[in-house]
Amino acid sequence: MKAAIVGASGAVGQEFIKVLEERDFPVDELLLFGSARSAGRKYRFRGKDIEVRLLQHNDDFKGVDIAFTSAGAGTSREFAETITKFGTVMIDNSSAFRMDADVPLVVPECNAGDALLRPRNIIANPNCTTIMMVVVLQPIERLSHIRRIHVASYQSASGAGAQAMAELEQQYREIVEGKPVTVDKFAYQLAYNVIPQIDVFTDNGYTKEEMKMFNETRKILHSDVRCSAMCVRISALRSHSEAVWIETEEPLDVKQVQDALAAAPGVTLLDNPADKQYPMPLFTGGKDDVYVGRVRKDLACENGITLWLSGDQIKKGAALNAVQIAEYIINH
Repeated sequence: MKAAIVGASGAVGQEFIKVLEERDFPVDELLLFGSARSAGRKYRFRGKDIEVRLLQHNDDFKGVDIAFTSAGAGTSREFAETITKFGTVMIDNSSAFRMDADVPLVVPECNAGDALLRPRNIIANPNCTTIMMVVVLQPIERLSHIRRIHVASYQSASGAGAQAMAELEQQYREIVEGKPVTVDKFAYQLAYNVIPQIDVFTDNGYTKEEMKMFNETRKILHSDVRCSAMCVRISALRSHSEAVWIETEEPLDVKQVQDALAAAPGVTLLDNPADKQYPMPLFTGGKDDVYVGRVRKDLACENGITLWLSGDQIKKGAALNAVQIAEYIINH
């Protein structure tokens, strides 16, 4: 087994290396690729240093079984043919191919089998907020079809990459030291603030991030569900959270939903408000599962359930989900 990581120096690329090692992924040789800026850097994997190669249009992917790509949509589009032309399966973490009809969009807990139908040898990894939400929706969908979703996301700096995380830490230092605050990776200062915009606005007033949650959820769940999202950047460093309101065809009681979530793969139920036990990004960073709490009836909707979830955006929201897809392919 020969695998490759494209975009190895980024936050997700680094997480790929960690996850492959943590899960003892069956790879005999790992290749790392990056831009001219990161080529030549070395990263440790299973006790050995691996040098990052410059990503080029050549035959470097000949013999590579699986390539995990996380270098942006433009790079994925440009290099997809180069990566897949010798039979390499490309598991892409960008938005480049997610809504293409001939590219499966996969979250293993929901639609793993879709990964086996890949005409272009490309599998798309969904948006991080969508991944975490559908992992939680799937066990509820099995109880009763979900008609509508309203969701407000609380997305950490990690969603904008390693440099954005560093900028948030820098902003807090500058504020404490009374220095001018550096604002580069976000539209405004994020420290001590929330920004109700992630990605650019579309003609309907929703951002691209919010429209991803609408469109990707339908494709992953093979559903006509309608999702209205408000995506917000908060000053947490790592892990995203979401407040979710769900309307089902049949009424569900809270215990039914809690039991289904507790038994679901990839989900940890942490729901004991009396003892102040509920998921928070401070504690979900570095964890594999999506954590769920505050499950209760929606007072504004007869068939409604509302809940709170939190999960590591870089891990389950990106690298881990892609590696789980690869594991499923290998096992099948």
